[in-house]
Amino acid sequence: MILTFHGLGEPPVSATEGERKVWVPVAWFEAILEALPAEGVGLAFDDGNSSDIEHALPLLVRKGRSARFFLLAGRIGAPGYVDAEGAGRLDAAGMRVGSHGCHHRDWRTLTTEELKEELVASRRTFAEVLGHDVTEAACPFGSYDRRVLRAVKRAGYRRVYNSDGGTCDARAWLAARTTVHRDRPLQYWLDLAAAGPNRRPGPVLRGKRLVKRLR
Repeated sequence: MILTFHGLGEPPVSATEGERKVWVPVAWFEAILEALPAEGVGLAFDDGNSSDIEHALPLLVRKGRSARFFLLAGRIGAPGYVDAEGAGRLDAAGMRVGSHGCHHRDWRTLTTEELKEELVASRRTFAEVLGHDVTEAACPFGSYDRRVLRAVKRAGYRRVYNSDGGTCDARAWLAARTTVHRDRPLQYWLDLAAAGPNRRPGPVLRGKRLVKRLR
């Protein structure tokens, strides 16, 4: 199981109602870290909000945990987002940095050239910032279809992440993640974290995943 966070603490004033739902209190993240089993549950952060550096990174280092951080190449250094120095700190601390594209656009809605920019140009930017290639990507909004997956493969990514929920094979090229949000109480997430890889996806969820891959 992979639990995905988008922001810790108070969301920015400019955040939409939908964005506010996926910003969770720092105390929630601390409690979830405490509930995690020794193995079987991964952690991820999308969008590259500055709270990744301010809150997430120190807590992860203190707890001896690692996580994946999927940053937006077009927002590196923008107010409220991780800058190049912060991306380097994540990398140096043993976190895995991946691409969330350039401009946080739904990849399914883009033209072929726009999609290429999101996947190829962002990867080039991160290589310049970090000094090495990035090989993983996360779909904005968790949105994907066959065309998107083909483009991701052509761009050379070795693994891509969605937001379908449930568990996934640790070796899967297309990996499911579960987004932590405020619509459920903290206890729900603590129970989910503790259950970890033992919480298998049911038939409905497996069916939805199949439809997305084939559409």
